[in-house]
Amino acid sequence: MTNSNRLMIGAVAALSLGFGTPVLAETTINVSSWGGPNHGINTIVWPTWKAWIEEATEGRVTLQVNEDLGPPNAQMALVADGVADASWIFHGHMPGRFELTKLPEFPTFEAFSSEAASSAYWTTYQEHLAQGNEHRGLEVMAVGVHGPGQIFSAELVETVDQLEGKRLRTGGGLMSELADAIGVTGVALPPTGVYEAASQGVIDGAMLTLEGLRSFRVAEVLPNTLTVDGGFYRGSFAIIMSPMVWDRVSAEDREAIERVSGEQLSRLFGYMMDVSDERGVEFAKELGNTFTQASEDDIAMLREVSDELIEAWADKVSRGDLDAREALSFFRDQLGVAAGEESIASRVVQQ
Repeated sequence: MTNSNRLMIGAVAALSLGFGTPVLAETTINVSSWGGPNHGINTIVWPTWKAWIEEATEGRVTLQVNEDLGPPNAQMALVADGVADASWIFHGHMPGRFELTKLPEFPTFEAFSSEAASSAYWTTYQEHLAQGNEHRGLEVMAVGVHGPGQIFSAELVETVDQLEGKRLRTGGGLMSELADAIGVTGVALPPTGVYEAASQGVIDGAMLTLEGLRSFRVAEVLPNTLTVDGGFYRGSFAIIMSPMVWDRVSAEDREAIERVSGEQLSRLFGYMMDVSDERGVEFAKELGNTFTQASEDDIAMLREVSDELIEAWADKVSRGDLDAREALSFFRDQLGVAAGEESIASRVVQQ
């Protein structure tokens, strides 16, 4: 039996049990989640990883997903403080703590899948970034990259110049730096706050992913999208776990869980983002939203801005054996490698 078939059998079995704890489970990993019940993290990533873990540990370990334990920017603290055993975090929500993780956020102005990017990111993290110890005190089970970050607006915007002075939602990380560089007034908000802020006129638009058009109902209040191939930016995430969990899990089961995490779980996260982006665009088009491609002049300007940001970032974070420019080059080489590998789609549980 192939590994893929074993995973699928485990996935089907786990799905039939729902999100409840299997009878044989000795350890339950309590996951704190955010993003809303219909977000792909809750409908694709957690149920699939749960199925993989249960299959790999023969039912001895399972996941229990809990929502609304805290806002997005509190997730790392919830895990560090023992309120939850695991969660997913957006690195940009914690400025100053995470700098190396900006690596996959810089635009390439070329289209590529989030699945390939997340796989490449995991390899790069292991090879280059883990030594930076930015996640100290936590276990990193996977890293991920969201889809192309685009710009949504209440009024039709056809050039980047027309954004000058606009109040756009930003979420930290590279997008905040990019907003400053193009003359936009950034308003720090989690994606869950965009709908209310836009409907009340607090913001004129938002930097966000295409999946947000549906997941966070952005298409209903910001009907115009300015796009760039590959996105104005990407976003960096991690799935983290408390080291205390390992104290409750046998060495055999730890090894089993690690086998279905890492690169495999990173790919799953990216796949989820790809699917969610597709659904977001479909939803927006059904509402009659507009999509405008940025001009070549705008792309040329954005390339210059990006190059400057990369140089400043690399100078800031490179130290000792950690060469940020080398790491970024490695990541972009790995994008091509990951894109040529088989998609994880056949091993995914969707609820």
